[in-house]
Amino acid sequence: MSALLLVPPASEPLSLAEARQFLRVEHADDDTVITALIAAARAHVEALTRRALLTQTWRIVLDAWPANGRIAPRIGPLKTLLAARVFDATGAAHTLDVESFVVDSAANVIAAPCWALPAPGRAVAGIELDVICGFGALASDVPADLIHALKMLLAHWYDNRGLAAIGTGAAMQPAGLHALIAPYRGRSL
Repeated sequence: MSALLLVPPASEPLSLAEARQFLRVEHADDDTVITALIAAARAHVEALTRRALLTQTWRIVLDAWPANGRIAPRIGPLKTLLAARVFDATGAAHTLDVESFVVDSAANVIAAPCWALPAPGRAVAGIELDVICGFGALASDVPADLIHALKMLLAHWYDNRGLAAIGTGAAMQPAGLHALIAPYRGRSL
């Protein structure tokens, strides 16, 4: 199962002004660096937790329907199933009714009656599911612990941005980051 980002978040969970205030930066000289670090920190927290902080659209690609009828994407939290397609042997896509699926947001699972769905005609990437994931569209929808983890990472990278190039390893991750994100981490299969 692979996941492809179709539509990234419309904004970041931390504004430049909030980041500058947290970093205690009063000048605009580093705005480009800080903006890039905000996006990188968000992406890093999302990768560590397997959770989209803000609303995003992803495509889940499967080779076959799972035998138990439960599709557990590696990204969450699941909000909505937008589209479902099965490809036949010629590569033509056939749209499936999304109403025949149940999105269980609490379990981060899409349930489907696999015995009633058409089998894909190609052996690889025969099924595509487009889903919306994320805690919400606004920064206020993101859990405070994850926002704080993002701020810690941002501050650590900002303060140590020259050390990573030298190879000291000091700029990787701040102490306490994993403790903050632990309750949100998705299981790895």
